[in-house]
Amino acid sequence: MNRPNSAIMNRPADHTTPCNTTDGGGWLALSPLFVFLTFYLVFSLLAHDFYSVPITVAFMVASAYSLFLLRGLPLDERIKVYSRGAAHSNLLMMVWIFILAGAFAYSAKQMGAIQATVDLCLSVLPSRLLLAGLFLAACFISLSVGTSVGTIVALVPIATGIASSIDNFQSTTPLLVGIVVGGAYFGDNLSFISDTTIVATQTQGCRMSDKFRMNARIVVPAAVVVMLVYVALGWHMTVPPVAREVDFVLVIPYLIVLLSALGGMNVMMVLVLGILSTGVIGIGRGTYRFFEWLNAMGEGILSMGELIIVTLMAAGMVGVIRQLGGIDFILHALTRRILGRRGAELSLAGLVVFTNFCTANNTIAILTVGNLARDISQRFGIDPRRSASILDTFSCFAQALIPYGAQLLMASSLALINPIEIIPYLYYPFVMGLFMLLSILLGYPRGMGEERSVA
Repeated sequence: MNRPNSAIMNRPADHTTPCNTTDGGGWLALSPLFVFLTFYLVFSLLAHDFYSVPITVAFMVASAYSLFLLRGLPLDERIKVYSRGAAHSNLLMMVWIFILAGAFAYSAKQMGAIQATVDLCLSVLPSRLLLAGLFLAACFISLSVGTSVGTIVALVPIATGIASSIDNFQSTTPLLVGIVVGGAYFGDNLSFISDTTIVATQTQGCRMSDKFRMNARIVVPAAVVVMLVYVALGWHMTVPPVAREVDFVLVIPYLIVLLSALGGMNVMMVLVLGILSTGVIGIGRGTYRFFEWLNAMGEGILSMGELIIVTLMAAGMVGVIRQLGGIDFILHALTRRILGRRGAELSLAGLVVFTNFCTANNTIAILTVGNLARDISQRFGIDPRRSASILDTFSCFAQALIPYGAQLLMASSLALINPIEIIPYLYYPFVMGLFMLLSILLGYPRGMGEERSVA
């Protein structure tokens, strides 16, 4: 996810006073989420095609149903509740990033930056190590920049371009995009400047360096396993050699984006620099004219329309669910029967996963359950480094499972595929979640509760 503003850590989770619901309580409050999933999945399965049901229509139906549940309020008040959810500052920040990302992606494509970068990758990486190399690049970049979305914006167009040079393009594209998205979650989970890491450590009261060491002992082996899988999958892969000479000047916009992000620059400023560089280089090289550059940016912004609409409707629906008490219901249901430290750790995992499914944002999910998670950890003697690792890791795992999350929506928009197609190829998030679950069940690392770190 993207880095929060400086005030995010001092802002408590947004707990709106729930309005009265009918008997059935919390499950009824959560029903808009089930309506969305049922409508989208059932009709798609009936049509044998996930493209047959626009995800925007599914959210429109679920949103209309959520407004119906607020039947104790006048219509204009129901719409205000929905709109307040859609106007959350974190979500609006994502919208601005989507706009800039679309402008950069299309202006870079029109000037030939993507093709030049693809040619460079194909000329440097051996075919058999292409998959592993792409995963390693995504892990390194996301760890350095601390944003999964930024990593996806930078690498998915390159991955799609590489896929287009392989014979079975349609089946290879989801695989390569899944490799990038999976690697992006590596940094989202571990980076010192990732907002999920910052929120998890601050709410649990531990140092980021301590959480990093605890977390890395679990997820780095998972990344190694996935890397070996990609080596095996790509061992017999053949990519046609690059017949043309690589134009290194056209690669500069991507280098600017990657290097400025690695330097810790805000992701929005990174994208602005990238856009300006495409204009300077593209116009200077005669790749396109000034107005063609403007048209490319405009086309890119418009291409993000569906993504922005889905983001706003999902956030609005979550606002209604919160108003109805659905989030509070989840928190209560998962914590009322905790037995022992292992059960408490599993409850922490369940808390953040279910909340993430409802909020579609792993940072907001951690903020929502953070204080309660800390109370549970203190009650059952869970090391704050441990609780922070559980919250961060399982929030990233859950984020990878939802086709309406920002990462999958962004990746699918850039690759022109359905987000559902990417999920089966997210090997790293699945293995990461499995390793974290095993660490809870097996009590690994040993001695994790003996030493407490402080904020």
